Amino acid sequence: MLSFLASPLLVLAIGPSVAYAACPYAQQMGLDLNARDIPHPHPSSLAAHQSHRRGLGKDGVMLMNRIAPGTSKLYISDIDGSNERPLLSDPVFEYHASFSTDGQWVLFTSERNGDGNSDIWRVRTNGSDLQPLVTTPAVEDSVVLSPNGRHAAYVSTEGMIANIWVLDLVTGNRWNLTDTPAIAATTNKTVPHGYFKPAWSPDGQWIAFSSDRNTKWAGHGWETFMGLSGWEHTQELSIFAIRPDGTGFRKVIGKDGYALGSPSWSADGKRIVYYEMTRETTWDAHSSFDVNSANSSIVSVDFATGTDRVVEVNTSGVKIFPQYLGNTSSIGYLLKGTTKEGIYSGTTYYNTTARSPAWSPDGKRVVYEKVSWDIRPQNKLLYSWDANWTYRFTDVFPTVNTAGRLAITQKQLGDSAVISLNATGTDNETVFDPVARGILSLSSVEQGTSGAFQSSWSSDGNWLTYGVGYWFAGRASNGGWIVRSKADGSEAMNLTTSAIPLSAGGNNTLNTGFPSFSPDGTKIVFRVWGTDAEDGDTSQLGLRIIHLDQVTANGTYPITVLTNWWDTLPSFSPDGTKIVFTRRVSGSNYEVCTIAPDGSDLQVLTSSGANDAHAVWSHDGRIMYSTGEYGFQSECALYDNTFQPYGQINIMDADGGNKRALTNSLWEDSMPAYVPGEFL
Repeated sequence: MLSFLASPLLVLAIGPSVAYAACPYAQQMGLDLNARDIPHPHPSSLAAHQSHRRGLGKDGVMLMNRIAPGTSKLYISDIDGSNERPLLSDPVFEYHASFSTDGQWVLFTSERNGDGNSDIWRVRTNGSDLQPLVTTPAVEDSVVLSPNGRHAAYVSTEGMIANIWVLDLVTGNRWNLTDTPAIAATTNKTVPHGYFKPAWSPDGQWIAFSSDRNTKWAGHGWETFMGLSGWEHTQELSIFAIRPDGTGFRKVIGKDGYALGSPSWSADGKRIVYYEMTRETTWDAHSSFDVNSANSSIVSVDFATGTDRVVEVNTSGVKIFPQYLGNTSSIGYLLKGTTKEGIYSGTTYYNTTARSPAWSPDGKRVVYEKVSWDIRPQNKLLYSWDANWTYRFTDVFPTVNTAGRLAITQKQLGDSAVISLNATGTDNETVFDPVARGILSLSSVEQGTSGAFQSSWSSDGNWLTYGVGYWFAGRASNGGWIVRSKADGSEAMNLTTSAIPLSAGGNNTLNTGFPSFSPDGTKIVFRVWGTDAEDGDTSQLGLRIIHLDQVTANGTYPITVLTNWWDTLPSFSPDGTKIVFTRRVSGSNYEVCTIAPDGSDLQVLTSSGANDAHAVWSHDGRIMYSTGEYGFQSECALYDNTFQPYGQINIMDADGGNKRALTNSLWEDSMPAYVPGEFL
């Protein structure tokens, strides 16, 4: 007989649960969060976001997930935190501010044109005379004003890659400094080549910045037979300089295997100060798991020669955003994580969880943002980069059936249960809550290491399948099961064998997860992982197919092997002829592939070298996926509570043709699903 999941005799009494804004695919290895990291779900209020609307898409809604702060508000205070006040009377979502050289203006990034659309603005320090500087669908960020007040340098992802641009505030002309033919001729565009954090020299003759140009894509973690365990990119940075007219481009200082970032000038223009950390630490610095144990140094060098290296601050902790204070040799910086978190202005310490501090020219005031990690409500309106579709937020693993009913995992807004709801985000029904059923512990769900993930509808809408168990780092030691149930959660049945804990060397107790129904309902494809998988036992890797139209002699459904490689996240195409999945093709790279259900016609559809993954089918047979091909939009170490901040959403034809970007934000965007207008 087939084994059924029995409901516990005693339903667990569960209070309000905490869910974390964690990437659903991240290599998660534990959690140690303080109060500022805990996101607080809040009710949907679409009316509050109508100003962000760019018109209803004629084709329908594109649901997507975003990992980013829920709110961000700018403040100005004295360096000790006294006399703090909001910068703006009508804040929307602002961050990454800087002072003008005369101290009269603050320049900053704002998303007041839509959630996810970063533009640059300025306002007087008293909050008056708010002005847009550059507003495009691309990211504009990290804006700084020249000493004479005429030019602004900033980062733009116009063209999808982060480059340093200059704006003439008088004429409105703007130009790309770092993607000129001369620089492009020495740039390998198949590897990282972003440019970040510009800073004007005091005489206005130079702009210093950081760049990961001509480095490599690399992950993090421990060694496996296929490279490092953690697939999320780390970042190597060097300090460069260029003149505002695009001449004089040169490297100031670099260090193999290190990130040197956020340069700032001494008052006499002779030295540049920056943070320095190992490449591996750039992962730790933006991971809530490891930030408290990570370290960086504040270092300065002679600008003219790149020599005379001086370690200015070498205390423990992640120290970033360094800046010389006024005309002194004192240095301000932010320390994030640990109990000593805050803004350090020379010997003055302000204990705060604020971010991105920038000091006034006299070193007496500081501007910064305070963020919350409130989770966006289901179906919150986002900025739309495609006029044919209205973009809205969703929790993870959205899937839409042929009647327009949605199923998701409430990982950010709940306790990783599968729920179903209508396409407008209402009529929520719990399908399968593994905590309430006593299958998974609340603590493991809160840590983001377990849950009911990747649901898939049968074509008639009567059934759902999903994986229940432990994922990410937990998959190597604990179980995962493929479960099928009625759409209301009844008749829940285990379709695979697993165990807690998994037995070493035991191929009969693999972690099984991430299922997908075939359109005719006769098959479910899923991935497996065993305790010896990362050591090279390929029999514990790959994709398997459950045949629901057959029954073995012992009353189970037969399972056949489709692949034996580092494959995951499979999904049947709408016509059933292909299965899309993610394959690890090298030590530092994943690509999107397709294969026929009989194992023939394997196709590798992407080739960016930068991790293309998490692919799903659109209703019309195209493939939507997450990509790192455009690189980081900012310095990796400056982010918080995120995993793949470079992630954008692409779409392509089923054969890999006609690739194009669907997002262009500063944040980690993923989990797309089209909902055609007929269901809205």
